[in-house]
Amino acid sequence: MRAHLAAVVPCYNAGRRVRAVVEGLMELLDHVYVVDDGSTDGSARSVDGLCATVVTFSENRGKGFAMLAGFETALKEPGIRAVAILDADGQHNPSELPHLYRAFLEHEADLVVGTRTFTRGEIPLASWFGNSLTAFLTKLLLGQTITDTQSGYRIHSRRFLEDVLKTILGGRYETEMAILIKAAREDYTLVAEPIQTIYEEGNRSSHFNKIRDSFRIYRTFFRTALKRTQTRPH
Repeated sequence: MRAHLAAVVPCYNAGRRVRAVVEGLMELLDHVYVVDDGSTDGSARSVDGLCATVVTFSENRGKGFAMLAGFETALKEPGIRAVAILDADGQHNPSELPHLYRAFLEHEADLVVGTRTFTRGEIPLASWFGNSLTAFLTKLLLGQTITDTQSGYRIHSRRFLEDVLKTILGGRYETEMAILIKAAREDYTLVAEPIQTIYEEGNRSSHFNKIRDSFRIYRTFFRTALKRTQTRPH
C-alpha cells in the first residue's frame, strides 16, 4: 500500500487541522498531495517540514477543481495504482486507509466509498435528510446501494481516474457526486465500505453551504444520471 496508494487532501482554510491529517497519512504512504485551494489562513504552510507535495491555487476555485488537480498530479507518479481522497479538517481518520485499501484489492474495485452510519439523532436533520434522499435516488435511478453518497473519503483506481480526468468537469462539492454517478452507470466496480462517523457540528473548517452546494449537487445528480457526461475541455 505504501508505494502504490497515493492520497490527495483538498484544503481550503483548514488551519492547522490539515497538518495532523498529513502526518497520519505520511505514516502509511510515500505519496501525499495537499491541494491548497486559495487558502487565506496559511493552511498550506502548516505542513512545512513534512514530505508532502503541495499544489497551490492563487484563488479559491472549489473542492472539485482541487480534487482533479490532485488526481492529475498523483497520476504523474508511474508506480501509483490507486488514489485516495480525504478531507483536511480531521473528519476522516487516516488510520482507516488500510481497511479501505483491503476492500479495494479484495473487490478489484475502481471506486471505494467510505460510508458513515447516519443514525438519526446523532447528526443534524438536514444532513440526515440530504444524504438519505441522494441514497434513495442513487438506488432508484442507478440501481446502486450507496448509503453515504456524499462521503468524501474514497479510493479510486488509476484506470478510473484516467477516465475521470477526461470526462468530469471541475466544480465544488458537486464534482464528488458526478464521479460517483460515473462509476455507478459505467463499467466500473463500485464498493461501499463502512468507516467511522466523525461529525463535528459547527466545524468552521467545513465550507459546505447547505443551500448553494445542495442545489449544485442535486442539479449535477439529475443532469449526470440521466444523460452522458460532458467532455472536460483541455
